[in-house]
Amino acid sequence: MTLKGMVKGTQNMLGRFVGKWFYDKGIPFDAVNSPYFPLMVNAIQRAGLGNWPRTGITLMSDGWLNKVSKKEIVNLFAYSPKGTTFLSSKDVSWTKKDANFYGRLYDQIVEEVGDKHVVQFITDNARACVSAGSKRKHLIWTACAVHSIDLMLEEIGEIKIMKETLQEVRLVSRFIYNHFKILFLFREQSKKKEIIRLAITRFATDYLAIDFIREYEGAIKRLFTSEE
Repeated sequence: MTLKGMVKGTQNMLGRFVGKWFYDKGIPFDAVNSPYFPLMVNAIQRAGLGNWPRTGITLMSDGWLNKVSKKEIVNLFAYSPKGTTFLSSKDVSWTKKDANFYGRLYDQIVEEVGDKHVVQFITDNARACVSAGSKRKHLIWTACAVHSIDLMLEEIGEIKIMKETLQEVRLVSRFIYNHFKILFLFREQSKKKEIIRLAITRFATDYLAIDFIREYEGAIKRLFTSEE
């Protein structure tokens, strides 16, 4: 019995990780001959696949930059009606990110989860991603809605009046959050509401801050006119 034989097709990725676990912990390879080993692997397979064979999955890629280490990371996920599953994370810092690169990346992940399970790709709107996604004619390529909204908000933020407004909001936010006592007084005035609220996109956070300052304008004015 071999790992590859037991975890063929969509479970090739599982086989590699189980193999690494064997190496890391020095587990004898004949442990796979235990009658409980295939039962364990089958249980993991069923838990991982969920209802993939019946409904299919959507593959999603999400690229981001670590501002501290300057590393560029691409995370890959599988979505099904049962929820989202993390598949892998790739460090692409020193890679030319063209259509060929994304094509190889998508081919690799499709092979790992099984071509027959994949229904569509959701990627960023970058031309290289679009070109790579369109090569598999039997799969649906869909632009990431979050990325599309982020691009729209970014362009709106370049309009003169919006650009000036965003700069003023950031200035007010930095001033309040960089001074502990002022932040304490602000939270008293705003009933512990926060200007900075994490949003699904980076630019949405800025617009939420604008909305907050508009809504709590009175509290902010009281803060800056307070004798405390």
